[in-house]
Amino acid sequence: MKSFLSLTSRPHALSGAVQPAKGSHLTSQLYSSASSGGHRPLPLAGVTVVSLEQAIAAPFCTRQLADLGARVIKVERPGVGDFARHYDTRVGGLASHFVWTNRSKESLALDLKREKDHAVLMKLLEKADVLVQNLAPGASARLGLSHETLKEKHPGLIVCDISGYGQDGPYRDKKAYDLLIQSEAGMLSVTGTGKEPAKVGISIADIAAGMYAYSNILSALLQRGKDGQGCQIDISMLECMVEWMGFPMYYTFDNAPGPVPAGASHAAIYPYGPFEAGDGQSVMLGIQNEREWVSFCSDVLSQPDLATDPRFSSNSQRTQNRDELKSIIHDAFSKFTTDETIARLDEASIANASVNDMKEVWDHAQLQARDRWTKVQTPVGAIPALLPPGSSKSAERAGYGAQMGSVPQVGEHNEAILAELGLSN
Repeated sequence: MKSFLSLTSRPHALSGAVQPAKGSHLTSQLYSSASSGGHRPLPLAGVTVVSLEQAIAAPFCTRQLADLGARVIKVERPGVGDFARHYDTRVGGLASHFVWTNRSKESLALDLKREKDHAVLMKLLEKADVLVQNLAPGASARLGLSHETLKEKHPGLIVCDISGYGQDGPYRDKKAYDLLIQSEAGMLSVTGTGKEPAKVGISIADIAAGMYAYSNILSALLQRGKDGQGCQIDISMLECMVEWMGFPMYYTFDNAPGPVPAGASHAAIYPYGPFEAGDGQSVMLGIQNEREWVSFCSDVLSQPDLATDPRFSSNSQRTQNRDELKSIIHDAFSKFTTDETIARLDEASIANASVNDMKEVWDHAQLQARDRWTKVQTPVGAIPALLPPGSSKSAERAGYGAQMGSVPQVGEHNEAILAELGLSN
């Protein structure tokens, strides 16, 4: 069977793929161990990704590729770089969004309006496997970076374009930020409490677009291993977000009324959401079936007769009479602390969770027990970083864990990359 690496590499380009420069932060164990017959290389070792990226969607996509061993060269504006570098200064002077999405990358500062810098990029693409960009629609085409322009000279190149609304259609040139896409996709109609719209508290539209870009690139690499051909991938934030809205869309099928915003509760399942315990803190719980409902009434509320009360005898009835049931649950929970309430729910095998803030997530016992934390280097020193889902410390110790390289400074790798290309500053 062919290895994943042989499937993903261009038939003519593996030996010519740009390798990490000697002395660069990506001269990693995966190359030395593979060449010495030691540990196996990471899945995307030997794959080179060039990315004209900013903000979150494209950087989040390419960071996933870097985690799997791809070499990611991030092209930034000289001096200022990716504008996400300046969102805040919460991580020792660095931006929280930036350190999250840009580890294990090399930074190449180019002014693509200058002929010399543009030529550097075009020479770099000769050895690249993937080009990712989330510039404004049409901007990459004006720079000669569309798949249509590049495919004749680089038939194996995969070009992934990420934008708010896609590369065509009446909304193509409309500006798109995460909040705006959440709004257009109907997300704000199902969040909040009904008094005013409320967006999801993280960049969910950007994350969705980044992950669909990532999975499509992996698929394109596999397909190229079969036929040797690159392709164009057109990722629309709107389409990614609408895909995630599948439940509420089908819930309103054939003009049925839509789900009512219910805060942290559920529009169609009850009890499901936060309930206050006697110490004033909330416990999150969810009842998914009638067996759980009977157990909840008997073992948690100590009111077994409630299970057959006509007001609450089915999920539809419980949802319809949620205010009355909420009052009963709160009255029962008021006799216990949060920890005692969670213990009762666990004993009854009722799904529940603590309502944690960020400090409690940093200190989460489950993440600690599973050894999920490592460190990455940044321009201001080492910071903690969560291992990517699916990887593990044991794999890391064995030499084939996720690549957890440094967060780069703007233009940090110009000299090394230009030297690889036989060019000078």
